[in-house]
Amino acid sequence: MTNALWFLLVGGLLLTRGLTASLFKSLPVTPAMVYLAVGLLVGPTVFNLFHFNPLKESALLEVLTEMVVLISLFSAGVKMPVPVRLARWRAPIMLASLSMVASVGLIAAFAYYALGLPLGAGILLGAILSPTDPVLATDVQTRHPGDRDQLRFTLTCEAGMNDGSAFPFVMLGLGLLGLHDLGDSGLRWVLVDVLWATAAGIGIGVAAGMALAHWGRKLRRLAPNQTLMNDFLGLGLIGVVYGLSVMVDAWGFLAVFFAAVALRQTELKQLSADLQDAAHHPDIDISAAPAVALPETAAVTISEQSLVFKEHLERLSELMLVLLIGGSLFLDSWSWRAVALALFVFVVVRPVSVMAGLLGTSTSWTIRSLIGWFGVRGIGSLYYLMFAIQHGLPEGLAMELMQLTLIVVTLSIFVHGTSVKPLLDRFWRVNKKLPEPGPGKQPAPPPDQGRAKQ
Repeated sequence: MTNALWFLLVGGLLLTRGLTASLFKSLPVTPAMVYLAVGLLVGPTVFNLFHFNPLKESALLEVLTEMVVLISLFSAGVKMPVPVRLARWRAPIMLASLSMVASVGLIAAFAYYALGLPLGAGILLGAILSPTDPVLATDVQTRHPGDRDQLRFTLTCEAGMNDGSAFPFVMLGLGLLGLHDLGDSGLRWVLVDVLWATAAGIGIGVAAGMALAHWGRKLRRLAPNQTLMNDFLGLGLIGVVYGLSVMVDAWGFLAVFFAAVALRQTELKQLSADLQDAAHHPDIDISAAPAVALPETAAVTISEQSLVFKEHLERLSELMLVLLIGGSLFLDSWSWRAVALALFVFVVVRPVSVMAGLLGTSTSWTIRSLIGWFGVRGIGSLYYLMFAIQHGLPEGLAMELMQLTLIVVTLSIFVHGTSVKPLLDRFWRVNKKLPEPGPGKQPAPPPDQGRAKQ
């Protein structure tokens, strides 16, 4: 395809997406399904107008997917409800840890026994396909910082954490293939890749997020007339936290997610303190509109102000990357091995791992069932695959893992995309959910769900 045709194609998709935004809300179709269908049409599957080779362009695709996942993780972290409570976070923590282990193990066993792959390749494939995607699963994730829906919170929080919790298994798979040093009896892997990288990533993220919140508040108080570029501050936080994490061998995905969580939590605690101070100030009346009565600087937060920009970047990136996925598939990519793996992941791995992870929690069986189905695979899986290729994965094995991963992602986009809206509509109707409020408003919980179930 010429440059002119590329501009025409992408521009047409953007115009169509912009003009039909309300239509997508009423149809059992997601934007990703449309982008993928267009990619399949113009790619080798149908008209063969262009072909994107992920193996040849693995370095470029690694950087692109890395950036998209980071932006999406930041957006997910900002939407986490305040305050952080262990009782509320218990389910997603179990999903990102215990369910992750179970998922990697089941996929590795299927790859080893059914597909005939080496054990290291099986574990690597399990790590690639186990994380749920924070980019493509927007319909089942938290919509805005005031969204208190328990199902969406659990899925969003899980996606924010399991992109980092999958990394130790990526390194384990590479180590068993001789591409990473695991140490004697795997000791280095346990100490560095599991314990240190996880703890350091979370610590760096929390410290950086809290620091930016305090600096932003201090600057606004010292110079009320000074304008802060919140979009740049958000992107800067992502870059600094991720870069620092990579330098010290910590998991940067975890760091960015928890940086966003800490930023949002700290800013809202500051806002709450300002409200209390204003309530005791004789010259400020907060009885009618507390947020308006506060000094202007107190009601401004970096996290929420930068969220809209991050979501726009996320949607644009989603269009480009899903289009490239469609343009990388041939008709013969649809092997029985790939389709069987996809069905095994959707029907066996995800439900079993979710049920195992949520044992002992008070999460309702309806929510467990929905979580067990909505395990969308997408951009994160592509990143892990490109990461492995860039770390020396042999070409033959890389080709096989690439075909398997692309088919799983493609089927996930279509299967989960067509089922998400009908299932969620039925769930909210059965549970008598009230209409959802717009961003910035606190939703009123239904009478039978006044307290979040966990």
